[in-house]
Amino acid sequence: MSGQVIKLSTNAAERIKEIMSKAEDKAIGVRVGVKSGGCAGMSYVMEYAKDIKPNEEVIEEKGVKVLIDPKAIMYLLGTEMDYKKEKFSSQFIFKNPNETERCGCGESFKV
Repeated sequence: MSGQVIKLSTNAAERIKEIMSKAEDKAIGVRVGVKSGGCAGMSYVMEYAKDIKPNEEVIEEKGVKVLIDPKAIMYLLGTEMDYKKEKFSSQFIFKNPNETERCGCGESFKV
């Protein structure tokens, strides 16, 4: 397990399965990456993955496939991906040990 870039909580895996069941195209999983932006400098990006790109890390856990953008691997190492449902919102949460700072809204982070 130690070599796996990110781990999925049961909630995250269930939510990904739910999302995948509604995907129109031939998505094979979800792709997770990071981009510059947000109040703390970087934010997480998720999208449907239709294919595996060169050098992507592929994680198959709890019946779902998550592809990690090669540029994001060093930022996501050791992260746990969770899904939280609250009264007025629901979102994927990234518990990232590499973060040194996180903005108040939880949308962006700094390493």
